[in-house]
This record gives sequence, structure tokens and C-alpha cells, in this order.
Amino acid sequence: MNGKHLIQKTLVVLKPDSVKRGIIGEIISRFEKAGLKIMGLKMIKLTREQAEQFYYADEKWLESVGNKTIARYKEMGLDPIKEFGTDDPKKIGSIIRGWLIDFITSSPVVAIVLEGVNCVEEVRKLVGPTEPLKAPPGTIRGDYAHVSIAYANWNKIVLRNVVHASETEKDAEREISIIFKPEEIYNYERNIEEVIY
Repeated sequence: MNGKHLIQKTLVVLKPDSVKRGIIGEIISRFEKAGLKIMGLKMIKLTREQAEQFYYADEKWLESVGNKTIARYKEMGLDPIKEFGTDDPKKIGSIIRGWLIDFITSSPVVAIVLEGVNCVEEVRKLVGPTEPLKAPPGTIRGDYAHVSIAYANWNKIVLRNVVHASETEKDAEREISIIFKPEEIYNYERNIEEVIY
């Protein structure tokens, strides 16, 4: 076994806040400098249908999003019932899903298919935690965003955290298929591959 099975593809979406702020190139360069290879790249305005597939309404996902939000509210001494009218994690997750869909369809995004060794995990490390307030300096979210979950929820807006990165290899496959046709993903070799693989 030569380790080729550890080479993965993942999806990164530079959200409307990245595009409108003009930081696309800076963010893409972070991935390239880490040795990751761009296999597909395009600017696209997602349809509502694509966004609804992208942020799928799986009950586990809704509950997970809701539970994370409730936990963060408790950490900050806030009452989710006061902000959301409920403390049901699935209902809170559903509200946040609606905000995500509204935001990602509000203007063009830049979608990127990246490839590299343990690419999913590597990209998640470079991007940093979901909440910019908790993202350390040096990560993309830590350097280019700063708001908290509580601030976003008070304002009834999605958490503006600059970039989406697939959480798992399975998620990456599903998300890539929503945005890219197979012929839009390119296999090629770079002359630096002998030193990065």
C-alpha cells in the first residue's frame, strides 16, 4: 500500500461574505500554499433548489445544529426560548437552515474542489472552527471573521464565517455532486507532487 488511498477530494465554498469583501484570492492561496491541489473551480449563484439539497434537512443534522446553538447560548448565559421561541433543537436547527439557504443564495459564491492527503481534515484545520469568535488566529475564519453565534442569532442572520468546508468525505462527495458536473473536475499533475505526496 502506497498511501494513495489517503488522497481525498473535498469541497470548499467561499460564501457571499468572502465574494463581496474581495478576499477570494487570499483564501484560495492558503489552500495552495498548504500543498492542496485545485481540481475544480467556479463562481456560481446557487439556486434555492441547489441550496436546499446542499443544506439537507436530515433530522440528525438539524438536531446537531440546534444542540450546538443551545449549548453556546448556555455558555453565554442566554435563553434560546427568548431568541427562537423554542428550545427544541430540531426547530432551532430548521430556523438556522433557513438562514443558511437565504444567505448562500443571496449572491454568487466561489466553489472549489480540492485534493490532497487527508484533504477533508486538512481543509477543516485550515478553515478553523465554525464560530469565528472561537477560531484561532492563523485559521481562515480566525483571520477573516470575528462574530459570534449569539450575535448572528440576535440579528436573525446566518453566522458570517466566510467559508464552508465539507465535514466528511461522504459529505464532500454529496456536496461536490450538487455544484459540479463530473467533467468540471480535472485530473492533472503538478511538478511539485513529488514533494507533497
